[in-house]
Amino acid sequence: MGEKLEHLKSHMATTIDLMHAAALLSWDQEVYMPPQGVEARSQQLATLSTLAHQMFTSDETGELLAEAEAEVAGMDYDSDEASNVRVTRREYDQHTKLPTSLVSEMSLTASQAFAAWRQAREKQDYALFEPHLQKIVDLNRRKADYLGYEAHPYDALLGLFEPGMTTAQVEALFEPLKQGLIPLIQAITAQPQVDDHFLTEPEYDVERQWEFTMLLLRKMGYDFRRGRQDKAPHPFTINFANRDVRVTTRLHPHRPLSAIFGSAHEGGHALYEQGSPDKFERSVLAGGASMGVHESQSRLWENQVSRGKAFWSYYYPILQAFFPEQLEGVPFWEFYRAVNKVEPSFIRVEADEVTYNLHIFVRFELEKSLLTGELSVADLPDAWNAKYQAYLGITPPNDALGCLQDVHWSHGDIGYFPTYTLGNLISAQLYAQIKQEVPGLEDGYRNGEFAPLLTWLREKIHRHARKFTAAELLQRAIGQELDARPLLEYFYQKYAEVYQLEGLTLPAA
Repeated sequence: MGEKLEHLKSHMATTIDLMHAAALLSWDQEVYMPPQGVEARSQQLATLSTLAHQMFTSDETGELLAEAEAEVAGMDYDSDEASNVRVTRREYDQHTKLPTSLVSEMSLTASQAFAAWRQAREKQDYALFEPHLQKIVDLNRRKADYLGYEAHPYDALLGLFEPGMTTAQVEALFEPLKQGLIPLIQAITAQPQVDDHFLTEPEYDVERQWEFTMLLLRKMGYDFRRGRQDKAPHPFTINFANRDVRVTTRLHPHRPLSAIFGSAHEGGHALYEQGSPDKFERSVLAGGASMGVHESQSRLWENQVSRGKAFWSYYYPILQAFFPEQLEGVPFWEFYRAVNKVEPSFIRVEADEVTYNLHIFVRFELEKSLLTGELSVADLPDAWNAKYQAYLGITPPNDALGCLQDVHWSHGDIGYFPTYTLGNLISAQLYAQIKQEVPGLEDGYRNGEFAPLLTWLREKIHRHARKFTAAELLQRAIGQELDARPLLEYFYQKYAEVYQLEGLTLPAA
């Protein structure tokens, strides 16, 4: 490695350390911090965010980057050296467009907004959060203006989470997905409802649920020597290094699947971070390619794996042993159908995999309207409820089950939600390819063997970390462009069996 690149990497390592220190404080705020610590924590996070931004956008960084670019000129695009400089340039160009004062204000606002959101959700009172959300929307409008865009202000924010992706491209992917989902959901809802009373009426001891999720994470390959699981109001994954990757889940006595699928989902994120190579630590290449790719890992483990028949062929007897009274006499097929019950619901993170994307369509459309001013922050609850009625046929009875259910806006994030559905699309494409390349993949699940899946993901996805964009990574891993068709094919094949839908065919592309 050249001397100039080494200087750049050393300089960037300090910036990344500051970012990880801020992330550690954020993790503590969501998991352990006492309520009265909000004001002090807000100031601490703002200080660290400001220092990291100042260092990253300094003239010194620009000079070191220019020198490193000259040094790696002519190197192979896929090389670690060229990739490091290329990704640093992309991040540097974005960050230098944002004034330090805006970054500091965003951090301070988000920390205070999170505390307000928590209180507002608990009290089902949107008014407590509304002024904070107004400030977040205003700040994101300013951020979009600073970053710049050609077609839509949403492009600027989306690009922070999904480099190279535009609003128009997302809309072009979402539209065929929407058109394919509508007839499928209509066909399913016309059938007799699946009975899942045994998963909602009995009480499932939360400590036993916790033990089951710990077992699940270990079998997935999550390394507890390099991570831990905790409880949080909204499950999330966070990392401070590839050897310190932490997950959270939430436990409900009458919703055991919430914890199970929550841990599987966050475990997928964590496996990606734990699979980031040591050689990329404390550099811009550590972590995941994009949030869409990151979500593909979590959704693949949560849906294609953890909602599948092969998975439950192994785990259902174990779950019955954990909860013999609740699941006594419940046949496997009845349980499997209950796990895959499709039913419009209010909470995104607990939605079935078919209707889940409708939740994302709602948020995507509302965010665009908020950003342009077409929708006011004051009118958000009514607009949210109207879209839920239009897309899912249900109206939230309160704001806690409506526009206050997600934590993302309180963190200041606008432009993030589309990555969930992008992740669903990518997961379906990847999983179809994995099944072709790994014979007997799902037969192994029946014996509790998940290592072949993780091995494929490590080789084709995880080892590249952030070297490539999502589009570039898909081409290298499976030779395909992002496409909605594989996800629809997966849904139609699976749910035709679950709901015994005779004659159901996927509309022509």
